[in-house]
Amino acid sequence: MSTSRYAFTGELWVWEGPASWYFTSLPEEVADEIEQEHGHRAAGFGSVRVRVTVGGSKWATSLFPNRKAGTYMLPMKKPVRVAEGLDVGDSFQVELEVVGSETA
Repeated sequence: MSTSRYAFTGELWVWEGPASWYFTSLPEEVADEIEQEHGHRAAGFGSVRVRVTVGGSKWATSLFPNRKAGTYMLPMKKPVRVAEGLDVGDSFQVELEVVGSETA
């Protein structure tokens, strides 16, 4: 199995709908590797559990597939956005580790 750790530059965007959710999209090559290596363990809605670091913020969450865009979306919680001073359109470094089902 290839590495379960990834680093990339993300850009904050908002999903417009009844409630605004904030995300960053994974680069396609990272999403493809995660799908190939870990997609078989996906949970509800095709989600994949991860641990994330952005700046000084660390948290556990899930990636959600965006089939239309051909990638995964990483939800960005408000406390993280506030702590890291992030607004829509901002770019930032993301470190991500896929969490195995045996440790979840």
